[in-house]
Amino acid sequence: MDPQAAASLFSVAGKVVLITGGSSGIGRMMAETFVSAGARVYITARDRVRLDSACAELGRLGEIHALPGDLATPEGLEAVVEGFKGRESRLHALVNNAGLTWGSALEKFPARAFDSVIAVNLRVPFELVQKLLPELQAAATAEDPARVINIGSVYGFSSQVMNAYSYAASKAGIHQLTRVLAAELAPRGILVNAIAPGLFPSRMTAFALKDEARHARLLAGIPLGRAGDTADAGGLALFLSSRASAYITGAVIPLDGGLLARA
Repeated sequence: MDPQAAASLFSVAGKVVLITGGSSGIGRMMAETFVSAGARVYITARDRVRLDSACAELGRLGEIHALPGDLATPEGLEAVVEGFKGRESRLHALVNNAGLTWGSALEKFPARAFDSVIAVNLRVPFELVQKLLPELQAAATAEDPARVINIGSVYGFSSQVMNAYSYAASKAGIHQLTRVLAAELAPRGILVNAIAPGLFPSRMTAFALKDEARHARLLAGIPLGRAGDTADAGGLALFLSSRASAYITGAVIPLDGGLLARA
């Protein structure tokens, strides 16, 4: 294989990518990587100010567009879907990254913490696949299928006590949904895989990382001794969206610095 052909295996140039929750955290890391690699990227968020700020900053690197909407509501979900369909007829990669968490003592954990977290972390990714199936199929080719990348978590595997019961259950659920959808959609030319991140800086982990002692304890539990960064998150998403991964579907890939290996 010549160098140009080898490089093209990992190219996403010209592909259309939709990333939910793309204005911060891991979603933004992935958006930055895709934009820099020449993809046409759409990101969603419920906070319009944060969304516009991310697009303004990342727009210096390439093409990126905002799709505002609160995916936790039927109206917000429909706004995102219709906003995308109004601009594009093909979707090469759907990254289901938007998520919620809730922490509380077992005795005080409210029922609404299950309803809201399960809805955003599990039901919404399923609905987006349903509603964007025509666009995914339109982008698929025999050589380079369309992709769905679900963002799970190491807490979908681990029983480490975090008092985030619905979050852990939702992430275990998205791992299994990934496998089920992979089997269903492979004949349609769509690959479905999941990434299970460990510790990454984000709004969701800020409460732990700002406490120096707790931060140090978290890092001590990671064999590689550090949190993940943009190259880690973006690199794996790029691989899972490129020709190089065209024979992988139904996989749940830990991105955790060895955390699960130690556990």
